[in-house]
Amino acid sequence: MGYRRAAREAALKILFQFDFNPSDAEELIASFWRGHKASDRMRAFAEHLVWGVLEHRDEIDRLIGEAAENWRLERMSAVDRNVLRLATFEMLYLPDIPPQVSIDEAIELGKRFGSEDSGAFINGILDRIAHDQNLLPPRERVEEDG
Repeated sequence: MGYRRAAREAALKILFQFDFNPSDAEELIASFWRGHKASDRMRAFAEHLVWGVLEHRDEIDRLIGEAAENWRLERMSAVDRNVLRLATFEMLYLPDIPPQVSIDEAIELGKRFGSEDSGAFINGILDRIAHDQNLLPPRERVEEDG
C-alpha cells in the first residue's frame, strides 16, 4: 500500500474519532500515533489532511450538504461523512492530486470501512461536488430522440 493511501486511512480514523470526541485535536492526533506506526512521509500527509479538513470543515460540510440531496450530514454514517470530508478537502485544496484520484480513493475507503452502499453513495456526492466546483470536465449531455 502506498504512503498516501495509508495516510488517508489514518486521517479517516483520526477524523472518525474526532467526530465522537471533538476535544483537543492535537492530543487526539498524538494519541493516535502512539498506537500506530507510520513513516514520516505518511504521518505528515495524514496530518496535513486532518488539519486541512478541520480548518475548512464549515465550507466542506456546506458543499457536502448541498450535493447530498435529501441527506443531512448528521444523518450520514460517520465513516461516509469523514470520507466525503477528506476527498472534498483534497479536491479543493490539493491541486497536485487530480480530482478523479481523490474520488477513486474515497470510494475505496468507503468500501473498506463503510457499508456495502458506501462506495456508490460517496461516488455520487463527490462527483456532484467536483462538477459543481468545475473540477471535472462537463458531462456530455445525451440528446433524447422524439
